[in-house]
Amino acid sequence: HDHFLSGPQPLPEDEQHLPSTVSSCSGGVVVFTTDYGQVYTYKQNALSRQKVAPMHVSSISGVEDMSSLEDLHDGAIMYNLYLRYQHRLIYTYIGSILAAVNPYQNLPGLYDRAAVDRYSRHYLGEISPHIYAVANECYRSLWKRLQNQCVLISGESGAGKTESTKLILTFLSAMSQRSLDSPGASSTGSTSRVEEALLESSPIMEAFGNAKTVYNNNSSRFGKFIQLHFSQKGNIQGGRIVDCILPNP
Repeated sequence: HDHFLSGPQPLPEDEQHLPSTVSSCSGGVVVFTTDYGQVYTYKQNALSRQKVAPMHVSSISGVEDMSSLEDLHDGAIMYNLYLRYQHRLIYTYIGSILAAVNPYQNLPGLYDRAAVDRYSRHYLGEISPHIYAVANECYRSLWKRLQNQCVLISGESGAGKTESTKLILTFLSAMSQRSLDSPGASSTGSTSRVEEALLESSPIMEAFGNAKTVYNNNSSRFGKFIQLHFSQKGNIQGGRIVDCILPNP
């Protein structure tokens, strides 16, 4: 009895692990209330370690990097994202992978110039998770590893893939301009035109082959491969956008 009252418990139900707390225990009946609002009732003699187990302390308050979670199942990952989302923390790491949850609202200050400056001065994982940190790691790795770099953005319809792509392009554009503003750099204006063309092409691309879905009024029906070319000085010299994964007619 005391064990079940100790705090949140992962409750396997319909092949899901649900974070739950005992709300009552009397007459041989235990009532669990999940953090998501569901209520489940069980006979006390039917409960076991296989049905109810203590949640690890790493899962209770949420973590910035889910590779540090001790509970290794989908429920712990979803619960961690849920906890952070309640505090409008939409970005979470899984090692070098960034999980993003669409807030469906504007979050002031999240993508302003100060954010660009802050993340350009830190390595991935040094400060709170952010898509700018991924973009910065990609940008810096071009010279650190002397190899082409790739960012893969995937997710369901309405998850925010198109917006995430714009944010990465915005960060890389800012870094490109910064390289031109550095002492000894000579700017011809051609770089800014390339950046503007890439950033402004996205709405045009979105106008073709899109559809309305339950979660998104403007869902892309195709994939986009965006390639940028950087000079040794760090500025964008050119780029291209290629449609791919076209659906069958």
